Amino acid sequence: MPDKPARKPNAALMKPVQPDEALSAIVGSTPLSRGELTKKLWDYIKKNGLQDAQNKRNINADAALKPVFNGKSQVTMFEMTKLVSGHVKA
Repeated sequence: MPDKPARKPNAALMKPVQPDEALSAIVGSTPLSRGELTKKLWDYIKKNGLQDAQNKRNINADAALKPVFNGKSQVTMFEMTKLVSGHVKA
């Protein structure tokens, strides 16, 4: 039985993107791949205890995250991904 070929990483996720000013306050201003960007964002959320205690799918915004979340004080994980995409330049 032949081995399955290793899955190739998604090229779109590997390509560095440039965070805008609001997002740079959290992840830094150097270009990052989307995967690295997401990891840094989650590190920030966990370090600052911003994941909602009652509903783990919700992220509470602090002063730095509010501009990234377009002024919302709480977003879902899925909403966060969409909002963050609006703050990067490919």
